[in-house]
Amino acid sequence: MSWVLVLLSFIVLNGDVIISEGASRPHVFNVGAIFGLTTLHGKVANIAMKAAEDDVNSDPSYLGGSKLRILMNDVKRSGFLSIVGALKFMETDAVAIIGPQTSIMAHVLSYIANELKVPMLSFTALDPSLSPLQFPFFVQTAPSDLFLMRAIAEMITYYGWSDVVALYNDDDNSRNGVTSLGDELEGRRCKISYKAVLPLDVVITSPREIIDELTKIQRMESRVIIVHTFPKTGKMIFEEAKKLGMMEKGYVWIATTWLTSLLDSYNPLPPKKIKAIRGVLTLRIHTPESRKRRDFVARWNKLSNGTVGLNVYGLYAYDTVWIIARAVKSLLDSGANISFSSDSKLTSLKGGTLNLAALSIFDQGPQFLDHIVKTKMSGVTGPVQFLPDRSMFQPAYDIINMVGDGFRQIGYWSNHSGLSVIPPESLYSKPPNRSSSNQHLYNVTWPGGTSETPRGWVFPNNGRRLRIGVPNRASFKDFVSSINGSNNVKGHSIDVFEAAIKLLPYPVPHEFVLYGDGLKNPNYNELVNKVSTGVFDAVVGDIAIVKRRIKIVDFTQPYIESGLVVVAAVTKLNDTPWAFLRPFTLPMWAVTAAFFLIIGSVIWVLEHRINDEFRGSPRSQVVTILWFTMSTMFFSHRENTVSTLGRVVLLIWLFVVLIITSSYTASLTSILTVQQLNSPIKGVDTLISSSERVGFQVGSYAENYMVDELNIARSRLVALGSPKEFATALQNGTVSAIVDERPYIDLFLSEFCGFDIRGQAFTRSGWGFAFPRDSPLAVDMSTAILSLSETGELKKIREKWLSKSNCSNLNGSHSDYDQEELGLHSFWGLFLMCGVACFVALLIYFFKIVRDFCNDHKPEEEAIVHSPEGSHSNTLQTFLAYFDEKEDKTKRRLKRKRNHDLSVKFSRPM
Repeated sequence: MSWVLVLLSFIVLNGDVIISEGASRPHVFNVGAIFGLTTLHGKVANIAMKAAEDDVNSDPSYLGGSKLRILMNDVKRSGFLSIVGALKFMETDAVAIIGPQTSIMAHVLSYIANELKVPMLSFTALDPSLSPLQFPFFVQTAPSDLFLMRAIAEMITYYGWSDVVALYNDDDNSRNGVTSLGDELEGRRCKISYKAVLPLDVVITSPREIIDELTKIQRMESRVIIVHTFPKTGKMIFEEAKKLGMMEKGYVWIATTWLTSLLDSYNPLPPKKIKAIRGVLTLRIHTPESRKRRDFVARWNKLSNGTVGLNVYGLYAYDTVWIIARAVKSLLDSGANISFSSDSKLTSLKGGTLNLAALSIFDQGPQFLDHIVKTKMSGVTGPVQFLPDRSMFQPAYDIINMVGDGFRQIGYWSNHSGLSVIPPESLYSKPPNRSSSNQHLYNVTWPGGTSETPRGWVFPNNGRRLRIGVPNRASFKDFVSSINGSNNVKGHSIDVFEAAIKLLPYPVPHEFVLYGDGLKNPNYNELVNKVSTGVFDAVVGDIAIVKRRIKIVDFTQPYIESGLVVVAAVTKLNDTPWAFLRPFTLPMWAVTAAFFLIIGSVIWVLEHRINDEFRGSPRSQVVTILWFTMSTMFFSHRENTVSTLGRVVLLIWLFVVLIITSSYTASLTSILTVQQLNSPIKGVDTLISSSERVGFQVGSYAENYMVDELNIARSRLVALGSPKEFATALQNGTVSAIVDERPYIDLFLSEFCGFDIRGQAFTRSGWGFAFPRDSPLAVDMSTAILSLSETGELKKIREKWLSKSNCSNLNGSHSDYDQEELGLHSFWGLFLMCGVACFVALLIYFFKIVRDFCNDHKPEEEAIVHSPEGSHSNTLQTFLAYFDEKEDKTKRRLKRKRNHDLSVKFSRPM
């Protein structure tokens, strides 16, 4: 703060002390205005503020008999005069200052406003860095450029661009606005690739600096150019860009609000200037239609005498005066009086003849500021209200496209709902929807007269070719290899890359640069990292798309599927007459055989008393049981000859037999038609649970994956450098298995016999080409790779390089699964169901036969009493005999007994 006081000591001249002693209500409320009246904004603002002053004073009772007076100070675009003007207003006991016009002066004068408690309101100094925390007495009465840059960033995203060039003046407003744009773009994975800085608008006298920067931009990749400057510099930029051929097809120009101010104030522009800006997109602060706005626009020609057209800053100038007037009225209505007092910090300064006491503190300044930021009114710009962070309520912009001899509006942007073709005020009542599907703009006519959205970038015209890193492999050279040790390369990956490049609608000059010594495979993570550090512009080869790499680069669409698999040595299962036993495991065969006997026994129990087929000698009954249960397999409908309980058990058994038989048939068919290979390694689970050594290819990500993801000890891993080393290590037992990517393993199996893939691929990925983050070339190359896939060209390239086989079918089918024996675990539910049915049937039958036995053998009165042991033994023997007796015989005996009982009853004397 001391530097401000020193500055004041050199500027403030002798004068009368103007200090209000006590409280009073002045007849006039002075409001200072600091503008360059020769500038566009100064001309428009001067007319608009005077009109607002007249409107406020047209009703003497509005301020209780006092008047509002706007004191305009023409600072002629001079920073020094801006400071002097502000100090002069402090001598006149001004309650507020409108201005300054630029952010440079706003940063300086805000310190004075803070010290003397005089609110400073500006609608043109919209620098996002002018924070109310640092400058509490500075108030922006138009939307901050933060929202302007947010709107531009969303436009960039909407059209799918990623890199832009910013062209701006080297002043606080432009510089800080571009910084905010960079922040907004970064949050959308976009960036400013180059910042072209021009001298201050006030000092540019020739286009030399502009031409130099435009020439640099011509040689760059990005074709999206943001022009954040002032009308004078902006006009010169487009005139020179037109001469340099930069207003043709392929370029995108977005101008900030300076261009719409120029269009609104000097419409129509001269034909020469119109031609220079055709196809340009620009923005204007949105002010909704209202009666107040229409009435003010209708008055403008009379107010300005036709000297300058009304732009949006004229509307904000008018509303700014009314904000101050309403705050004064609120201050007076609260009962406060206006007073000023001397600043003790200034009066204590001693120095020559300076009279610093002339600068007074506005005693009611903080209270007055509070009334300003609590303003809530309807102005010519629409609803006027400040949010808690002091930003304007509902910021929005019109998006304009320069076409023909004029311009047309293609949509709106609002902080509420983003890009829309519907006026923002009609969306405020709805919930915000910022989804990409809800963002819309009308069609644009771009530079060159095209309606096709420009790609936004080209290869830089600087004579430099793209440096494409290529792994200098020592093995599996069918994918990529050097030709005779030179930088000329060949292979499957190279052919795919070159075929995709040819499909692009633009040339891509490039050169391949080998990475590695060719004696061993290079580290692919290090190779990919060279792209993120700028050593290479891209990497082409057998590059797996894995999590660690996609964090630092962008990959194209995969051109071949990949994934980690396990390969191990296998032995061919010999053909044998007992091959039919392979579908089931030994426990499965045992349980199935046992259930044949169980079902037969249950049926015998249920049927032997009532069914002649289940009677006879023990040998014949055993034969009947076996034949009955076996015949069920052939669906001979034997269940129709048994009782209801037996029929239920047989039907359930028939259902079980059907399922088991179909599974057995399918498994046996597979065994007899597919080559069967055997190995103790069944898949990755075997490797995890064992302690045996595992091989991996040098340079592959498989090493880190096994250590980090599968928790396999690094001491168990063995690095192998070639397919021959793979085969040797597996054959001599150095490793029990090898983990590598599927394309390598397929190529290995086509050359070396006696090995096969075990289990399923336990990761899923693919190979792609790596480019820097957000590279547009990665997107175009992905589209080209998809086209190659659809046309069958990818398949032809693969067949050219990878369709080899020296082993015929000796390595099996390389399927993702092994044929497994069917075990009991697959069918235990069926056996359980069948067992429950048998148990229930036997339980019902047991209760039935016990009931019948008790009814048939009631103890008679004259029965001889035996000992308890003998009685139980006789009863059991009688029950077993009864159980073995045919039911028909039992029924006849029971009938004879009943007849005998009846005859005895009737023969007794009455």
